[in-house]
Amino acid sequence: METSTRKLDIVGICGSLRAGSLNAMALRLAGESMPPDMRLEVIDWSQVPAFNADVLERAGPPAEVRRIRERIARCDGVVIATPEYNFSLPGMLKNLIDWLSRGADQPFARKPLAILSAATGPLGGARVQYDLRRVLLFVDATVLIKPEVFIGHAQSKFDGQGRCTDDATRQFVTAQMLSLERLILQGRLLEQG
Repeated sequence: METSTRKLDIVGICGSLRAGSLNAMALRLAGESMPPDMRLEVIDWSQVPAFNADVLERAGPPAEVRRIRERIARCDGVVIATPEYNFSLPGMLKNLIDWLSRGADQPFARKPLAILSAATGPLGGARVQYDLRRVLLFVDATVLIKPEVFIGHAQSKFDGQGRCTDDATRQFVTAQMLSLERLILQGRLLEQG
């Protein structure tokens, strides 16, 4: 499939705000595993306030939310790496999506998006992915169906510097990033008619 000379611009969102997050490591691995025509920028969303519809109606979205909305609207695709909290989404990640989803111009609509998760348990965050897919379905994102990436026992698959040491994990993430590239390029072809 042909690509233009411009690199595909991918926004990364980590569902954990922890400095040493396994999912931040997984997101870094996704960036390293992308084809040469893709570039990942992980955005900082740690200053997004708790969603308040009164604030939204009175003054519109806060500046930090507007900045992230604009960044996602401009990108070619999104990768979300998130932990599983209490069998579901981290509250702050859901909060971010709630802010971004308000308005007819919400940036997730028809945006190609891949999900991966890393966890210390054997399931690798499988439950969070299914809940996140439901939320993203509602905001009309074009979520990559396969391959799914669940990094179980993730603490044993990354070293002290956050580098992936597991070949199988690296291969799964590389396959997912290749599929995300195809999804983006197929979408472009459909738009061109």
